[in-house]
Amino acid sequence: MPWNPEKYLQFKEQRSAPFDDLLKLVKVRPNLKVVDLGCGTGELTRRLADALPDSDVLGIDSSAEMLKTSQAWIRSGLRFELGDQARLTGSYDLIFSNAALQWTEQHEQLIPNLFDHLNPGGQIAAQVPSNHNHISHRVYREIAAQEPFRSALNGFNRQSPVLSIEAYAELFFQKEAQEITVFEKVYAHVLENADAVVDWISGTALVPYFDRLDESMRTKFTDAIRERMRMELPGAPVFYPFKRTLFSAKKPV
Repeated sequence: MPWNPEKYLQFKEQRSAPFDDLLKLVKVRPNLKVVDLGCGTGELTRRLADALPDSDVLGIDSSAEMLKTSQAWIRSGLRFELGDQARLTGSYDLIFSNAALQWTEQHEQLIPNLFDHLNPGGQIAAQVPSNHNHISHRVYREIAAQEPFRSALNGFNRQSPVLSIEAYAELFFQKEAQEITVFEKVYAHVLENADAVVDWISGTALVPYFDRLDESMRTKFTDAIRERMRMELPGAPVFYPFKRTLFSAKKPV
């Protein structure tokens, strides 16, 4: 099942809030060579490009469906390509990523590898969800481990590769990075009810599960999650405290 831009953008305002904080970490300079890893629908990449004067910005995403939407944001100095963030090539003055690196495993290797693709004096700035212990995520993992879903998924049950803030800081220290900044922030979202929480994760965390299920089983899986989530979050509206990890580091000149 491919990524669904409409489902992803259902909570556009909430999903863009961490981008604003991440953009504040970027050291703005003219004429930067920039890559945005996991550019998605491209709208936020356009905002990034517009904030960096006279820069050459490339957005990369592994979803052809998302990239179709991104074409509306192309301009001089901004382009988009299909690609794998884990196999980045080239060197850049800024490696930027907003809510995408969590889809690549083994951050102990990924982060140092990305850092190696920075030019001297270059910066990496990224944001990843660190909400994997919230009840919304525990529910779908528990249901995925139960029959008939366990068999239908062939035992698949994804664990988040996101590290602790201390671990990211240590990785940058080991690379002799400068101006290391790592912090976690809670974004206080208020959603209509438990069903809205399921809609939220359907646009992101549940995608790899949906991809492994046929339409009938996908519906049963979603219904089981909805039923359980209504039990766990019975009120309306629902307070959804979403934790995210933001980090930035500079490569020595």
